[in-house]
Amino acid sequence: MDKEMRAGPDASLERRRFLAKMASAVFASMVAPGLAQGLPQAPTTPLTPEEEDVLLRMQKELERALKNPNRRWGMVIDLRKCVGCHACTVSCMAENRLPPGVVYRPVSEEEIGTFPNVTYRFVPQPCMQCDEPPCVPACPYNATWKRKDGIVEIDYELCVGCEKCIPACPYDSRHKDDGYYWTENTPGQGQMPYEELPVYEWGKKVNRDDEAGPMDKVRKCHFCLHRIERGLLPQCVVTCIGRATYFGDLEDPSSLVSELIRKPNVMRLKEEAGTKPRVYYLV
Repeated sequence: MDKEMRAGPDASLERRRFLAKMASAVFASMVAPGLAQGLPQAPTTPLTPEEEDVLLRMQKELERALKNPNRRWGMVIDLRKCVGCHACTVSCMAENRLPPGVVYRPVSEEEIGTFPNVTYRFVPQPCMQCDEPPCVPACPYNATWKRKDGIVEIDYELCVGCEKCIPACPYDSRHKDDGYYWTENTPGQGQMPYEELPVYEWGKKVNRDDEAGPMDKVRKCHFCLHRIERGLLPQCVVTCIGRATYFGDLEDPSSLVSELIRKPNVMRLKEEAGTKPRVYYLV
Protein backbone atom coordinates (compact mmCIF):
# COMPACT_ATOMS: atom_id res chain seq x y z
CA MET A 1 0.00 0.00 0.00
CA ASP A 2 1.44 3.40 -0.95
CA LYS A 3 2.02 6.28 1.44
CA GLU A 4 -1.06 8.25 0.30
CA MET A 5 -3.44 5.39 1.13
CA ARG A 6 -1.73 4.70 4.49
CA ALA A 7 -2.02 8.38 5.41
CA GLY A 8 -5.79 8.29 4.94
CA PRO A 9 -8.26 10.20 2.70
CA ASP A 10 -7.82 13.55 4.51
CA ALA A 11 -4.10 13.67 3.82
CA SER A 12 -4.71 12.78 0.18
CA LEU A 13 -7.23 15.60 -0.18
CA GLU A 14 -4.89 18.13 1.43
CA ARG A 15 -2.10 17.07 -0.89
CA ARG A 16 -4.30 17.64 -3.96
CA ARG A 17 -5.32 21.09 -2.68
CA PHE A 18 -1.68 22.02 -2.10
CA LEU A 19 -0.72 20.97 -5.64
CA ALA A 20 -3.67 22.92 -7.10
CA LYS A 21 -2.57 26.08 -5.27
CA MET A 22 1.01 25.65 -6.47
CA ALA A 23 -0.15 25.20 -10.07
CA SER A 24 -2.31 28.34 -9.84
CA ALA A 25 0.59 30.36 -8.43
CA VAL A 26 2.95 29.20 -11.18
CA PHE A 27 0.40 30.05 -13.89
CA ALA A 28 -0.24 33.48 -12.38
CA SER A 29 3.47 34.22 -12.22
CA MET A 30 3.76 33.40 -15.92
CA VAL A 31 0.79 35.56 -16.95
CA ALA A 32 1.35 38.52 -14.63
CA PRO A 33 4.71 38.15 -12.86
CA GLY A 34 4.49 41.56 -11.28
CA LEU A 35 1.09 40.89 -9.72
CA ALA A 36 1.94 37.35 -8.58
CA GLN A 37 5.23 38.26 -6.95
CA GLY A 38 4.34 41.71 -5.66
CA LEU A 39 6.85 43.42 -7.97
CA PRO A 40 6.50 47.07 -9.07
CA GLN A 41 4.40 47.55 -12.17
CA ALA A 42 5.31 49.52 -15.31
CA PRO A 43 5.04 53.29 -14.77
CA THR A 44 1.75 54.84 -15.78
CA THR A 45 3.20 58.32 -16.37
CA PRO A 46 3.35 59.43 -20.03
CA LEU A 47 6.56 58.68 -21.91
CA THR A 48 8.79 61.55 -22.95
CA PRO A 49 9.27 62.17 -26.72
CA GLU A 50 12.70 60.56 -26.41
CA GLU A 51 11.24 57.40 -24.85
CA GLU A 52 8.22 57.02 -27.13
CA ASP A 53 8.44 55.03 -30.35
CA VAL A 54 8.44 57.43 -33.31
CA LEU A 55 5.58 55.50 -34.93
CA LEU A 56 3.36 56.23 -31.93
CA ARG A 57 4.32 59.88 -32.02
CA MET A 58 3.66 60.17 -35.75
CA GLN A 59 0.33 58.39 -35.37
CA LYS A 60 -0.81 60.93 -32.78
CA GLU A 61 0.43 63.79 -34.93
CA LEU A 62 -1.40 62.37 -37.94
CA GLU A 63 -4.68 62.30 -36.04
CA ARG A 64 -4.09 65.90 -34.99
CA ALA A 65 -3.18 66.96 -38.54
CA LEU A 66 -6.40 65.52 -39.97
CA LYS A 67 -8.27 68.13 -37.94
CA ASN A 68 -6.20 70.93 -39.48
CA PRO A 69 -7.69 72.13 -42.81
CA ASN A 70 -4.36 73.77 -43.67
CA ARG A 71 -2.25 70.63 -43.28
CA ARG A 72 0.59 70.09 -45.74
CA TRP A 73 2.05 66.59 -45.80
CA GLY A 74 5.78 66.00 -45.97
CA MET A 75 8.29 63.20 -45.53
CA VAL A 76 11.78 62.96 -44.04
CA ILE A 77 14.13 60.04 -44.71
CA ASP A 78 17.23 59.46 -42.57
CA LEU A 79 19.86 58.03 -44.91
CA ARG A 80 22.07 57.16 -41.92
CA LYS A 81 19.46 54.62 -40.79
CA CYS A 82 18.42 53.15 -44.14
CA VAL A 83 20.02 49.71 -44.59
CA GLY A 84 18.76 49.05 -48.11
CA CYS A 85 16.42 46.22 -47.08
CA HIS A 86 13.78 47.34 -49.64
CA ALA A 87 10.98 46.56 -47.17
CA CYS A 88 9.39 49.90 -48.04
CA THR A 89 9.50 49.08 -51.75
CA VAL A 90 7.92 45.65 -51.32
CA SER A 91 5.24 46.79 -48.86
CA CYS A 92 4.31 49.66 -51.18
CA MET A 93 3.92 47.25 -54.10
CA ALA A 94 1.68 45.02 -51.98
CA GLU A 95 -0.39 47.90 -50.58
CA ASN A 96 -1.03 49.47 -53.98
CA ARG A 97 -1.05 46.19 -55.98
CA LEU A 98 1.54 47.49 -58.40
CA PRO A 99 2.05 45.63 -61.69
CA PRO A 100 5.36 44.87 -63.42
CA GLY A 101 7.20 48.01 -64.46
CA VAL A 102 5.61 50.25 -61.82
CA VAL A 103 7.55 51.05 -58.62
CA TYR A 104 6.44 53.91 -56.40
CA ARG A 105 9.35 53.79 -53.96
CA PRO A 106 12.59 52.53 -55.51
CA VAL A 107 15.75 52.49 -53.41
CA SER A 108 18.89 53.48 -55.27
CA GLU A 109 22.42 52.64 -54.15
CA GLU A 110 25.33 55.06 -54.06
CA GLU A 111 28.96 54.16 -53.51
CA ILE A 112 30.61 56.78 -51.34
CA GLY A 113 34.14 57.22 -50.03
CA THR A 114 37.58 56.52 -51.43
CA PHE A 115 39.21 53.09 -51.63
CA PRO A 116 39.80 51.33 -49.31
CA ASN A 117 37.33 53.31 -47.16
CA VAL A 118 34.30 52.70 -49.35
CA THR A 119 30.71 52.11 -48.32
CA TYR A 120 27.20 52.20 -49.74
CA ARG A 121 24.44 54.69 -49.12
CA PHE A 122 20.85 53.72 -49.87
CA VAL A 123 18.42 56.41 -51.06
CA PRO A 124 14.66 55.68 -51.10
CA GLN A 125 12.97 57.90 -53.70
CA PRO A 126 9.18 58.26 -53.47
CA CYS A 127 7.39 60.99 -55.41
CA MET A 128 8.77 64.27 -54.08
CA GLN A 129 5.29 65.92 -54.06
CA CYS A 130 6.97 69.10 -55.33
CA ASP A 131 5.56 72.52 -54.57
CA GLU A 132 6.53 73.49 -58.12
CA PRO A 133 5.83 70.18 -59.91
CA PRO A 134 6.97 70.24 -63.57
CA CYS A 135 4.69 67.29 -64.31
CA VAL A 136 1.58 69.45 -63.85
CA PRO A 137 2.08 71.88 -66.78
CA ALA A 138 3.41 69.01 -68.90
CA CYS A 139 0.01 67.26 -68.86
CA PRO A 140 -2.09 68.45 -71.82
CA TYR A 141 -5.31 67.05 -70.32
CA ASN A 142 -5.23 68.64 -66.83
CA ALA A 143 -5.14 65.15 -65.37
CA THR A 144 -2.60 66.01 -62.67
CA TRP A 145 -2.50 68.88 -60.20
CA LYS A 146 -1.20 69.98 -56.81
CA ARG A 147 -3.64 69.41 -53.94
CA LYS A 148 -4.02 71.83 -51.04
CA ASP A 149 -2.50 69.24 -48.66
CA GLY A 150 0.70 69.11 -50.75
CA ILE A 151 0.13 65.86 -52.67
CA VAL A 152 0.33 65.87 -56.46
CA GLU A 153 -2.73 63.96 -57.64
CA ILE A 154 -3.61 62.14 -60.88
CA ASP A 155 -7.16 61.73 -62.17
CA TYR A 156 -7.22 58.37 -63.96
CA GLU A 157 -10.45 59.30 -65.75
CA LEU A 158 -8.76 62.28 -67.39
CA CYS A 159 -5.36 60.64 -67.98
CA VAL A 160 -5.01 59.13 -71.47
CA GLY A 161 -1.57 57.63 -70.93
CA CYS A 162 0.22 59.99 -73.32
CA GLU A 163 3.29 59.85 -71.03
CA LYS A 164 4.23 63.50 -71.55
CA CYS A 165 4.49 63.99 -67.80
CA ILE A 166 7.01 61.17 -67.37
CA PRO A 167 10.12 62.88 -68.85
CA ALA A 168 9.10 66.17 -67.19
CA CYS A 169 9.74 64.68 -63.72
CA PRO A 170 13.43 65.05 -62.78
CA TYR A 171 13.08 62.28 -60.18
CA ASP A 172 11.73 59.50 -62.45
CA SER A 173 8.75 59.17 -60.12
CA ARG A 174 6.11 58.49 -62.81
CA HIS A 175 5.50 55.17 -64.55
CA LYS A 176 3.10 53.90 -67.19
CA ASP A 177 0.87 50.97 -66.27
CA ASP A 178 1.13 48.91 -69.45
CA GLY A 179 -1.44 46.35 -68.34
CA TYR A 180 0.86 43.47 -67.44
CA TYR A 181 0.33 41.01 -64.57
CA TRP A 182 2.99 39.26 -62.52
CA THR A 183 1.30 35.86 -62.81
CA GLU A 184 -0.24 35.98 -66.28
CA ASN A 185 2.16 33.28 -67.57
CA THR A 186 2.16 31.07 -64.48
CA PRO A 187 2.51 27.46 -65.76
CA GLY A 188 -0.74 25.52 -65.38
CA GLN A 189 -2.46 28.44 -63.64
CA GLY A 190 -2.37 31.55 -65.76
CA GLN A 191 -3.23 34.85 -64.13
CA MET A 192 -3.96 34.50 -60.41
CA PRO A 193 -7.26 35.89 -59.03
CA TYR A 194 -5.57 38.04 -56.37
CA GLU A 195 -4.10 40.24 -59.12
CA GLU A 196 -7.61 41.19 -60.19
CA LEU A 197 -8.59 42.63 -56.81
CA PRO A 198 -9.63 46.32 -56.73
CA VAL A 199 -7.16 49.11 -56.00
CA TYR A 200 -7.82 51.94 -53.55
CA GLU A 201 -5.54 54.70 -54.81
CA TRP A 202 -6.77 58.27 -54.28
CA GLY A 203 -9.39 56.93 -51.89
CA LYS A 204 -11.49 55.29 -54.61
CA LYS A 205 -12.22 51.58 -54.88
CA VAL A 206 -11.91 50.69 -58.57
CA ASN A 207 -10.90 47.73 -60.66
CA ARG A 208 -7.55 48.21 -62.33
CA ASP A 209 -8.99 47.92 -65.85
CA ASP A 210 -12.00 50.19 -65.23
CA GLU A 211 -12.25 53.55 -66.96
CA ALA A 212 -11.46 55.15 -63.60
CA GLY A 213 -8.70 52.60 -62.95
CA PRO A 214 -4.95 52.98 -63.51
CA MET A 215 -4.41 50.52 -66.37
CA ASP A 216 -2.87 52.20 -69.44
CA LYS A 217 -2.47 55.38 -67.36
CA VAL A 218 0.47 57.04 -65.60
CA ARG A 219 0.88 56.14 -61.93
CA LYS A 220 3.00 57.41 -59.04
CA CYS A 221 3.43 57.52 -55.27
CA HIS A 222 0.69 59.40 -53.41
CA PHE A 223 1.93 59.02 -49.81
CA CYS A 224 -0.76 56.31 -49.42
CA LEU A 225 -3.49 58.95 -49.47
CA HIS A 226 -6.15 56.27 -49.03
CA ARG A 227 -4.50 55.34 -45.72
CA ILE A 228 -3.68 58.74 -44.24
CA GLU A 229 -7.21 60.06 -44.82
CA ARG A 230 -8.40 57.17 -42.66
CA GLY A 231 -5.91 57.90 -39.89
CA LEU A 232 -3.19 55.45 -40.94
CA LEU A 233 0.44 56.24 -41.68
CA PRO A 234 1.81 55.47 -45.18
CA GLN A 235 2.72 51.82 -45.62
CA CYS A 236 6.40 52.56 -46.27
CA VAL A 237 6.62 54.38 -42.93
CA VAL A 238 5.23 51.57 -40.78
CA THR A 239 7.28 48.82 -42.48
CA CYS A 240 10.66 50.58 -42.28
CA ILE A 241 12.68 48.28 -40.02
CA GLY A 242 15.21 51.00 -39.20
CA ARG A 243 12.65 53.72 -38.38
CA ALA A 244 14.32 55.76 -41.12
CA THR A 245 11.18 57.26 -42.67
CA TYR A 246 9.12 59.99 -41.02
CA PHE A 247 5.81 61.46 -42.13
CA GLY A 248 3.60 64.28 -40.94
CA ASP A 249 2.26 67.80 -41.25
CA LEU A 250 4.92 70.33 -42.19
CA GLU A 251 2.53 73.14 -41.25
CA ASP A 252 2.63 71.95 -37.63
CA PRO A 253 5.81 73.42 -36.08
CA SER A 254 5.68 70.88 -33.24
CA SER A 255 5.48 67.82 -35.52
CA LEU A 256 8.40 65.41 -35.83
CA VAL A 257 8.93 66.17 -39.52
CA SER A 258 9.01 69.92 -38.84
CA GLU A 259 11.52 69.31 -36.09
CA LEU A 260 13.74 67.21 -38.36
CA ILE A 261 13.84 69.61 -41.31
CA ARG A 262 15.30 72.24 -39.00
CA LYS A 263 18.39 70.06 -38.52
CA PRO A 264 21.65 71.34 -40.06
CA ASN A 265 22.23 68.05 -41.90
CA VAL A 266 19.03 68.16 -43.99
CA MET A 267 19.01 68.18 -47.80
CA ARG A 268 16.66 67.72 -50.75
CA LEU A 269 17.35 66.05 -54.09
CA LYS A 270 18.04 68.21 -57.15
CA GLU A 271 17.13 71.47 -55.47
CA GLU A 272 18.75 73.24 -58.39
CA ALA A 273 15.77 72.16 -60.52
CA GLY A 274 13.58 74.59 -58.57
CA THR A 275 10.86 72.00 -57.90
CA LYS A 276 10.78 72.58 -54.11
CA PRO A 277 10.31 68.92 -53.13
CA ARG A 278 8.49 68.05 -49.91
CA VAL A 279 10.65 64.99 -49.27
CA TYR A 280 13.72 65.78 -47.15
CA TYR A 281 16.80 63.70 -46.35
CA LEU A 282 19.05 63.57 -43.31
CA VAL A 283 22.70 62.83 -44.16
